[in-house]
Amino acid sequence: MIGAADGEPATEDGGAVPLGEIIAALDEAYPPSLAQSWDSVGLVCGDPAEPVASVLLCVDATSAVVDQAVDSGAQLIVAHHPLLLRGVDTVGAHTPKGTLVHRLIRSGCALFTAHTNADSADPGVSDALAAALGLTDTVPLDPLPGPTLDKWAVMVPGAETHRVRAAMFDAGAGRVGDYDSCSWSVEGDGQFRPLAGAEPAIGSVGALEHVREHRVEMVAARALRERVRAAVHASHPYEEPAYDLIELASEPSARGLGRIGELPRETTLAQFVDRVAQSLPATAWGVRAAGDPDRPVRRVAVCGGSGDSMLGAATAAGVDAYVTADLRHHPADEHLRAGGPALVDVAHWASEFPWCAQAASMLRAAFGDRLAVTVSGVRTDPWTMGASATE
Repeated sequence: MIGAADGEPATEDGGAVPLGEIIAALDEAYPPSLAQSWDSVGLVCGDPAEPVASVLLCVDATSAVVDQAVDSGAQLIVAHHPLLLRGVDTVGAHTPKGTLVHRLIRSGCALFTAHTNADSADPGVSDALAAALGLTDTVPLDPLPGPTLDKWAVMVPGAETHRVRAAMFDAGAGRVGDYDSCSWSVEGDGQFRPLAGAEPAIGSVGALEHVREHRVEMVAARALRERVRAAVHASHPYEEPAYDLIELASEPSARGLGRIGELPRETTLAQFVDRVAQSLPATAWGVRAAGDPDRPVRRVAVCGGSGDSMLGAATAAGVDAYVTADLRHHPADEHLRAGGPALVDVAHWASEFPWCAQAASMLRAAFGDRLAVTVSGVRTDPWTMGASATE
């Protein structure tokens, strides 16, 4: 066990919450759409209609964690690593994982997984790791693109501007961050000539018309394009509304893998490695580093879990050190030969364990006294021993 404080319930059971409501909160914090295509996230077993009074957070749903959940009466385990990641054709009780699934179902305990979607969320796994190490002003190491947006510019006769703008807002346009009903307009001179077959709302066939119009501009999610287009046509007084539709370039978002941040003050690599060791739970793997012990360290990149795929991004970011897990010999060697930042390698489990407290805080904020939330103190790191030769 890690320690009593980590394993004790943080709230008293003040009622119960339908599992479906908890899933909705978890999906909002860690959107399933952020998961990698190969991943398996979400509800593994359990009934969304069943009430949940107690939740247990962990990195791995091992036998010991399931024992803790069942013995404590928890109705839900939220795990980071999927129990059933690879394709399976049986969860029979004769298999190790099938045994756990059967025990969970018999005990009325659901299992939910937030994996690579939690890795890329904002905040997510790497935010928790960065916070544990004391990094501030963090940004993604490998940011995901922001939402894809369209910019609409609709020309409307002045008297009808309010109606068209309102219809576009109702269709979902005009939302920017935490604001809605966002638009801009300018007045100008509109010109058109109705041709044979037209049924103009203003003017006559064959006659050139000049109308004082407003150019109404706003943004909308690209997924809403046809909905906004329909709203423009339905609300606009003209037979053929005039508008510009511009696809905006995506900007980097606050979501993505890894984080880059700064230490409160510059330190040496040797001192920073000690800081990492003191900030994360102890493991048999420990903390190992590659680089000059006296190298100055201030700007740091981190990536919870296996992060050697981010070595290039860490180098490109110009950081002094990169903290991750499961670094392999050849990628690390080639990285150092190329002059990349110092490397700090920790146990996979230790790099992701801080996320449990983050997810627990989110659930406490969402449900308060209705839900008892516990971070498991069971150490699920598979490595249990370590040794080094004496000189």
